[in-house]
Amino acid sequence: MSLTTPARRAFEELVAERGILFGGDYNPEQWDPAVWREDVALMQQAGVNLVTVGVFSWAMLEPTPGAREFGWLDEVLDLLHGAGIAVDLATPTASPPPWLGIRHPETLPVDRDGVRLIPGSRNQFSPSSRVYREHAVAISRDLATRYAAHPAVRMWHVGNEYGQIDHGDEAAREFRGWLRARYGTIDALNTAWGTAFWSQRYADFDEILPPRRMPYLVNPTQSLDFRRFTSDQMLVCYRELRDTIRDAGALQPITTNFMGFFAHVDYRSWAEDIDVIADDQYPDPASAESPIATALIQDLMRSLGDGRSWMLMEQAVSATSWRPHNLPKTPQRARRDSLQAVARGADAICYFQWRQARAGAERFHSAMLPHAGADSDVFRGVVRQGEDLQRLSRSGRVLGSRIDARVAVLFDWSSWWAGEEPARPTERLSTMEQTTRWYRQLWRRGVAADIVGAASDLDGYDVVLVPHAYIVRPETADALRRAAERGAHIVVGPFSGVADDNAQVLQGRSPVLLRDLLGVSGEEWSGMPDEPTPLTGGLLTGGGDVRWSASGHTAGILAERLRAEGADVLLTYAHGDLFGIPAVTRNRVGDGAAWYLGTVVSDSVLSLVIGDALAATGVDGALGGSAELPDGLEAVCRGDVVFLLNHSAASIDIPMPPGLVDLLTGEKTESVVALRAGDVRVLSERHDS
Repeated sequence: MSLTTPARRAFEELVAERGILFGGDYNPEQWDPAVWREDVALMQQAGVNLVTVGVFSWAMLEPTPGAREFGWLDEVLDLLHGAGIAVDLATPTASPPPWLGIRHPETLPVDRDGVRLIPGSRNQFSPSSRVYREHAVAISRDLATRYAAHPAVRMWHVGNEYGQIDHGDEAAREFRGWLRARYGTIDALNTAWGTAFWSQRYADFDEILPPRRMPYLVNPTQSLDFRRFTSDQMLVCYRELRDTIRDAGALQPITTNFMGFFAHVDYRSWAEDIDVIADDQYPDPASAESPIATALIQDLMRSLGDGRSWMLMEQAVSATSWRPHNLPKTPQRARRDSLQAVARGADAICYFQWRQARAGAERFHSAMLPHAGADSDVFRGVVRQGEDLQRLSRSGRVLGSRIDARVAVLFDWSSWWAGEEPARPTERLSTMEQTTRWYRQLWRRGVAADIVGAASDLDGYDVVLVPHAYIVRPETADALRRAAERGAHIVVGPFSGVADDNAQVLQGRSPVLLRDLLGVSGEEWSGMPDEPTPLTGGLLTGGGDVRWSASGHTAGILAERLRAEGADVLLTYAHGDLFGIPAVTRNRVGDGAAWYLGTVVSDSVLSLVIGDALAATGVDGALGGSAELPDGLEAVCRGDVVFLLNHSAASIDIPMPPGLVDLLTGEKTESVVALRAGDVRVLSERHDS
């Protein structure tokens, strides 16, 4: 019963009215009411126009079972509305009050060792608990009934960072129901799970338990299905509360906060139920790779919303408190991180949190208003960000504009889950590591990409990258072939197309469903020695391209014993048991081509393969062409605006057409743009403000 289209339109109207949304989580219940007025005044000074309220307020709203204490929230909402600050009002359901778990221990989650967790932290609930869900619906219904028409409330926020996993009896009951719906009969389940192995055959669904601690390895299909069930069960919780809010008459957009490539929730299966895609991002300032990993996440969020603008719901303005060693961001780094999100499609930039907590587990997590108060570099940096975002909003060039991507990166949660179960040829092959490595080649060229799923339409993409797809379904194989036939270049990575949707190994020469597309097939996978194995130019290099014979090309981690069946062999193994065996191939298909990397290749090989695929299809980066940009430079085209972000510690000179306008400063460019270390330029041909 989602009012998806009108609610999405309401978000666009809010952005058009307020500009880029800027703010963060606000927890007034942690402070004396006298502080609230100071907060609002400082929010106005910083340009804050949206705050999320109530995420962790259940114990304040319902201090004892059935009680309702809304008076303090009335005052907060009225105060914010009077100051022109919109509210994203949260259901408080992410953190139940202690009395719920004490009176109803069945609402508490059980870990895989059978230990029931206790109250005293957060997220202490089982998504399968009917008692928890009844109480969550009750408080959310009363909250929505009271505030659906409040003028301050412009959005609704359900829960917080869904990720609860329960292995207890509540989950067992719901898991069995989920399996009945999926398989229909116990015989069908036994076939799908391959229970003839190790005498695991079940006589009835009631015999099945979640994959708790076992003497040895868990059935991989049971594990995969439990992951699917867990994601679906949390989605059921979200939908119940979303529908409760709608039933109370609320017409505002409803969202919840994702967590990037989170391992326990298939966000693609959630996307259609979310009016505005929102995400929490906490890149590590200590890692030089953070800008690339963050850009990949941001492209995922934009893609989940079919290209619509999205929200950066949480980030840290300085240091987090939950890493073993927490490096702070400088105000310049915080500004650059925010503008990176805007460059990749965000129309809302928010933080956790507004005022730094003085007590509790996150008392050292940074905030927009730190312990030191407004007389601080952190707060002055926040004020500057507010001014930057207002300038971009007034320019009329950024809000609502889209990113045109001709490259797709295939990523599927079920394949990720199944492909990283234990008892594989190697546990060193990581789906996320490979996806990030391949994406890095696009980032370094300023090439935009959409992150698509196994069932996504590939029409319109000229290059499709498949870094690691352990599961390949027939419809995915068909879509890849159609894309190649019409002229796209498909690049497939190692250990792909291994299994079906039940995680059972496909029979025949691998990758079975992609064999004809790739023009190559294999018979065995094997782990490789720790020392990288050299690669050399192949047997058929299409004219002897010397780049493929250059020194420094290596392979490692995993290899597949392949033979060419029509494909050109570009690289082979230079020595060892696989000497002369194809490692990298390219097959002409229709008007396009399909590349296969049968091993984890070095960056030099990835650069050649992906660079050639981009060049062959005429895919250019944000600055034209497909050559690599200077180290640390990120270039993104959003609409007709070019964002240049310098993530390096040195200044970078960038040739650009003269006369472009920097929307952040109003300055016009010369023929070379000097981008200082850590700085950002937002360039447009026109300035409409």
